[in-house]
Amino acid sequence: MTPESPLSAQSGSAASLAGDAIRPLAMDTSPRLLPDVANDTAPQFQSAIDRVGMSGIEVAILVRGEDDVLMRTPARVDAYVSLDDPAIKGIHMSRLYLSLQNELHTEFSRKQIERILGRFLETHQGMSASAYLCFSFEHMIQRASLLSDNLAWRSYPIQVEALRKGDEVKYRVHVRLTYSSACPCSAALSRQLLQQQFEEQFYGHNWLSASTVLSWLGANSTLIAVPHSQRSHADITVDLDETRSDLPIEEIIQRTEGVLNTAVQAAVKRADEQEFARLNGENLMFCEDAARRMKSAIDQMEGVTDYRIQASHFESLHPHDAVAIVVKGVPGGLKP
Repeated sequence: MTPESPLSAQSGSAASLAGDAIRPLAMDTSPRLLPDVANDTAPQFQSAIDRVGMSGIEVAILVRGEDDVLMRTPARVDAYVSLDDPAIKGIHMSRLYLSLQNELHTEFSRKQIERILGRFLETHQGMSASAYLCFSFEHMIQRASLLSDNLAWRSYPIQVEALRKGDEVKYRVHVRLTYSSACPCSAALSRQLLQQQFEEQFYGHNWLSASTVLSWLGANSTLIAVPHSQRSHADITVDLDETRSDLPIEEIIQRTEGVLNTAVQAAVKRADEQEFARLNGENLMFCEDAARRMKSAIDQMEGVTDYRIQASHFESLHPHDAVAIVVKGVPGGLKP
């Protein structure tokens, strides 16, 4: 038998390989497990973490507004759970996100928030013992003008925080108001200049008619000094106890604006502007006065366990702000 030549052997091998190459491969259509790094790997440094989650989640909430109508309101949410097992690498963030989104079809309320927090912990059993939410949004209220027959919307920045540990849920509400503050010191100095101007103008007159005084008061030259006032912010934080089933956003606004008396206006005609000037004159306030007024209002609220109130007056005289802060003074509570 003639030995097979190297060439024929190579040809046979090539044909065999070619035949294998043209056979179609069977595709594996069985479901494949996706890698889960959070579950399948251990952290390099093992320790518990107080809060893990997401901040600034874009959502729309349903807030009850004018005429008892639910209004869809844009909001941003911070959502967290604790990671209590030091050997677990990470939480399931998509579960937080989907649990949040799936509950937002009903009215924004304490019940809704508690359902979301409960779902956070259900989806992280064995991993998390506490859950936290913070909703940030603008609350709209329609306001009437001071005197003229006009209505317009005002917007109030709001934050609602909720923390669940075990079966207990604690709530904290933040509200920001904008108001006008006319300076008592500036008003007193302006009055003194007006008195000096009057004395210089009418010194030596033994008798003046009312019409003469009225004419003098109405002249542009008489108004030689104007008291300064400034746009101001009130930042109010309250902690609520379990006796309240609501989120008292509008109550906080109504009570504090009611004692300040100079909330900024929306729709304004000349009559409204004059009335606003009158209210500023009747409610001259240092930041200390504003803080004390608001404290008296919040002290009368039911179900408030703690509070922090900050009055910030954005000075027109100085390049810095005047600030007063008052707290309820609960041991271990909110700090100045």
